[in-house]
Order: sequence, then C-alpha cells, then structure tokens
Amino acid sequence: MATKRTTLALAIMSAGLTIAAAPAHAGETNTAAAVGAIDMSKVSGVTEKGDDAQFQQLFAKWEELDRPAPAQAVVSVPSRMPLDDTRLTSDYGMRTHPVLGGRRSHNGVDLAAPTGTPIYATADGYVSKAEWFSSYGKYVSIEHGADLQTRFAHMSDIAVTSGTRVKKGQLIGYVGSTGRSTGPHLHYEVRIAGKPVNPVPYMVESEAQRAYALAMGEGGQGGGDE
Repeated sequence: MATKRTTLALAIMSAGLTIAAAPAHAGETNTAAAVGAIDMSKVSGVTEKGDDAQFQQLFAKWEELDRPAPAQAVVSVPSRMPLDDTRLTSDYGMRTHPVLGGRRSHNGVDLAAPTGTPIYATADGYVSKAEWFSSYGKYVSIEHGADLQTRFAHMSDIAVTSGTRVKKGQLIGYVGSTGRSTGPHLHYEVRIAGKPVNPVPYMVESEAQRAYALAMGEGGQGGGDE
C-alpha cells in the first residue's frame, strides 16, 4: 500500500510540475490556477506520515482538476448567419406588427427562406429548449455561456433535443411558418442576460456577410412573443 501511495504521489507531483511549466491556454486557466492552490510539499509528506486520509483528499482534488471545465464556464460568441441563403424581411427594433398591427418592438430579425431550408447553430453551446413555444411555434434556444443565448423560431421541424450540446454550423432545424407567422421564415434572436440585442453584428464573420445580412427583401414575418 505504501508503494502504491508513493507512486501516485510522485505522479501527482510530476503532473503538477508539467502543468506549471507549460503556458496556460484559454481552456486550461481554471485547471492551472487550481493546481497552483495545492501545496505540493504536503504530497511528499503523505508517504512519510502514512496519512491515508490526507492522501485520498489530495488525490480526489487532482481527479477533480482533471475533469473538463463545466459547460457554463465556456463562452462561445455567435458569429455566422443561421441560414446559408436568405433575405432580411424585418429588422430588429420598432416596427408595425405584421399580424397584430400597431407599433411594437421586434426582438430579433426575420430571415425569409423556403420551407425546409436548413437552419444552423451560430456558435457552440447547449440546447436549453427544443419544442413548440407559444407564438414562436417550433422553437430552439441555445445557451452559449455568460448569459448569452440565441433563439430560433417558426421552424417546420426541429433537428436537436433539449440538453444536448451543438457545435457552430451544426444543423438544428428547418425553416417553416409555425406559430404566429405570415409565411416561411426564421425569426432569430440574440439575448444577453435575458434581454434582446440587435443580432445583426452577431450574424457575420466578414464585412461581405454583414452587407448581405442587411439586404432587404420580400418574405414572411412573424410576431407574438417576438
């Protein structure tokens, strides 16, 4: 048992020195900082004192550090169009509601495209909802960390399930006209801490895409919770 404890202690010390010597990458910051919080002098003392409880505590701490960072600690900022071929039919901000009438705030943008057009995640994240949601119709919301969320509404079909992780560019559903809608389109939102923001700056990876996103055209629009 003493030999096994000695071997494990040496392994912990070796790994700790290796991490300390290497520059910390963005995803490794939490782990490296936490490793620094372990007093390695106490590890060598474990075998000398035969303190099984202390050794087990230190080893459990190392196992915890070796686990991946929790999903909520990772932040991915949306930076692409949710559709490959589309026209902007209703911008973010105040507008005349296409269904209810009157001047109302539009919390996202409406992107017209034929029914069945693929919809893609605009950043890495996890799916918090993938179901019918009020006047949004068939709806998907994706959490990207730091209270950053994207919303996709009026789908004809949903290709993901709640609680699963998605990658940027992954198929999540198809354009439709479900919920409160005047025709096939995608209603797309970006929210920070629950509050909607203009999604257009988050829809581009280049200036050419920005110009394309702002090109107005004819097509479906929606309303309700939007």
